[in-house]
Amino acid sequence: MKQKVCLTTLEFPPDVGGVGESVYRIARMLLELNYEVHVAVFHFSKRKKTIQRAKRKTIEQDGILVHRLRAAVRTTEQYTPGIMIMDYRSEIYFQLQLLHKQFDFDLFHSFFIKETGFLTTLLALENQRPVINSIRGSDLHKHIFDPQQHAQLCWTLEKASWLTFVSHDLFKRATVLLPNLEAKSSVFWNSIQPVDFDNLPTPELEKNCQGIVIGSVGRFRDKKGLEYLLDACAQLSAENIELTLLLVGHFVAREQEYWEEELKNSGIADRIIITGTLSRAEAMAYLPQMDVFMIPSLNDGCPNALLEAMLASRAIVGTNVDAIGEILTDGVDGLVVNPGSSEELAVALRKLSRSPELIKELGKAAKKKVLEQLAPAVEQENWAKVYQQVLPQPNLQQFSSLGGTKFYCSREQGTGNREQKTN
Repeated sequence: MKQKVCLTTLEFPPDVGGVGESVYRIARMLLELNYEVHVAVFHFSKRKKTIQRAKRKTIEQDGILVHRLRAAVRTTEQYTPGIMIMDYRSEIYFQLQLLHKQFDFDLFHSFFIKETGFLTTLLALENQRPVINSIRGSDLHKHIFDPQQHAQLCWTLEKASWLTFVSHDLFKRATVLLPNLEAKSSVFWNSIQPVDFDNLPTPELEKNCQGIVIGSVGRFRDKKGLEYLLDACAQLSAENIELTLLLVGHFVAREQEYWEEELKNSGIADRIIITGTLSRAEAMAYLPQMDVFMIPSLNDGCPNALLEAMLASRAIVGTNVDAIGEILTDGVDGLVVNPGSSEELAVALRKLSRSPELIKELGKAAKKKVLEQLAPAVEQENWAKVYQQVLPQPNLQQFSSLGGTKFYCSREQGTGNREQKTN
């Protein structure tokens, strides 16, 4: 009989978001490893317009049983955010509990420990089940600074059966908070399936691009470092270098006013194209139109956008943070700069604008690395090891002889710019 695993997440396709894409990819990998895979998607609406009962909708999606859980809305009156979140989490916990009573899961696995990790870990421990918590980025880079969340985040880290991290920066921060996590932790990157860019739709705004096309993709918000990219592009523009800054995506709603002001004051507003919200396929179709892909993040886990740009053979300029700085090797398959430096971004862009040959060389090397070292088979083997550590089963015995409890992305596996711990 197949062992049943329940992944908990805030996103799952067709929801737009990098975490959702990753959960879908991992769920498919677990199916291939002969698990029965369930995904519990927690839905939270800040806008309570209509009264509604708690509900669950279950569908089968590509062999995965997807359960979308929605909390009850018992009042449309405004009340404090703390009470709203407390009510929501209590409702979702109860629905997850009912789901477990129906299916009797052998293991729980949460993604993004703030919203899903605590609930999932509490339920798992109350039912004597192992639980994996996967730390993806903002949970330790940002939410740890919320004093009301600090104790809960640390408890979730401490009580997990196993922890996975997509970068060594995240792992390092976790071990600062709780020094004895190493024996139950692993660090490895996301992966990505090869993409045939010729079969993607023709980008609608491509015809408006002029000069060297400098692009970035994502939901643009504080951590993306976009201010520094604007300043760098303004420097090049002042040197009479013709350019287009192509921003594929949208600004998060709560920061919309800030970014509108930044764009207005950038000095290059007439050279900026913003696509707005797109599907993943529509967004990727813009990548081949870019001469240079920029990812000037201040922190960013292991962004799918980086891997997509590598697949598209783009010359990449990225910051030396999280998996960006681990994956890219400066001068070999990308240019790596320090975060928060408009000047270093400008130097890198200036260098590329003067050397079409270097743009081609870096793009070619980036594609080679992503196909070889960030292939799905590599990530799947890492997940097989994690699940074998936490939940041994006959179909994974081939991994039991590997020994040890930690498997890191090492320099031999392609780590770029920083000394990394290897085992």
